[in-house]
Amino acid sequence: MSDVLLSVQDLHVRFDTYAGRIYAVNGMSFDIHRSRMFGLVGESGCGKSITGMSIVNMVPHGGKIVGGKILLSGQNVLEMNEREMEGIRGRRISMIFQDPARSLNPVFSVGNQIVRVIRQHIHLSREAAYQRALEMFDSVAMPDPERIFRSFPHELSGGMQQRIMISIALACGAELLIADEPTTALDVTIQAQILALLADLRQKQRISILLITHNLGVVSETCDKVGVAYAGRIVEMGETDEVLFRSKHPYTRGLLAALPQSATRKSALQSIPGNVPDGLTLLKGCPFFDRCQFVMEQCRQTPPPLIPVGGPDEDHRVACFLYPQEQSA
Repeated sequence: MSDVLLSVQDLHVRFDTYAGRIYAVNGMSFDIHRSRMFGLVGESGCGKSITGMSIVNMVPHGGKIVGGKILLSGQNVLEMNEREMEGIRGRRISMIFQDPARSLNPVFSVGNQIVRVIRQHIHLSREAAYQRALEMFDSVAMPDPERIFRSFPHELSGGMQQRIMISIALACGAELLIADEPTTALDVTIQAQILALLADLRQKQRISILLITHNLGVVSETCDKVGVAYAGRIVEMGETDEVLFRSKHPYTRGLLAALPQSATRKSALQSIPGNVPDGLTLLKGCPFFDRCQFVMEQCRQTPPPLIPVGGPDEDHRVACFLYPQEQSA
């Protein structure tokens, strides 16, 4: 059996809007291995969240997946009908978002909500579903699970609400958890607790996690592998330490240089000149060419492929014309 649980291959997503056609995802490709955590990192608008929603075939209104494959254990979920997808969502793939309060129904107790999910997917009796819910609350370190079961969302803190969402997401034995900015709305202390919880659950329950974030610090502490996204595609990917400490792509290097920790008392924070593409134009070449200090003519005309760059991490890949020469040397 392959060690790859999920494979996103050359994914393309577009939106038809009043402003024009927006090319949100433009050839996104990456693999998530079993029991590993993959970080998808990049600025707002780079296609991270749309990629996550595409995996469960739930692109927002106006959007359409126009190319690529998303293989779950070798099966293309994009070829499944809605009934087949209902058996995937929640059962094999679950998703949590940055604002748990918007995901929980305010008029039902959290216990009622998790029981409904459990009974929908694994058809337990109400009593068995109740016991399963208490077990899940306990697994995410919720104090007094029976009291929490009777609580309504507004009676819980943001961190507790996110723990509830994680317990609902994993209650039916999901193999893959997609966590879309799961800590952004939380304070720093609670962020650390939620990230530690995800890491603990990954080890104990052997689940795979796709962590979508803009925070390189979070990725460095939690993820086995990372993909750096820009303008709807991966520009660099590999083992986390390899990408963050031996980065190759000018965009990745620019992101790292812009971190506050990179500044000293004698130097100002660095920034990447120019602006992120607006998505209204389908770019012919490298999407980063007009912001890159190393731009060449071929960068303007041809999109660079994601190629291996050698070194100790054989999976370290970069989409940049600076490196094919090194490969052949």
